[in-house]
Amino acid sequence: QVQLVESGGGLVQAGGSLRLSCAASGFTFSPVNMGWFRQAPGKEREFLAGIISSGGSTSYTDSVKGRFTISRDNAKNTVYLQMNTLKPEDTAVYYCAIRFGSSIKRDAYAYDYWGQGTQVTVSS
Repeated sequence: QVQLVESGGGLVQAGGSLRLSCAASGFTFSPVNMGWFRQAPGKEREFLAGIISSGGSTSYTDSVKGRFTISRDNAKNTVYLQMNTLKPEDTAVYYCAIRFGSSIKRDAYAYDYWGQGTQVTVSS
């Protein structure tokens, strides 16, 4: 059974940092592509970052480029999202997802399994 469990969310002041983790189990971690998304109240789920199975290629949406970094440790079956210089508009529930495909996709419908989400709140 595929399981993705996010952790590391919380409350942080603007300008601060958080590191999210997503522990995966129930499938062969490599090769699959991983993504991080977020969803704020009343908004659609938004792609943030993606990473291919080898970790050799990543992709980011413009709003987080230069502030967020996605990485993965295949030995630990874990993907990370390092978030720096956080802003109040980054407040949302953050999700990790896996895609059994050959490339990074930004469309949430392209992903096969999702974690339960972790809340990130950035105060001003």
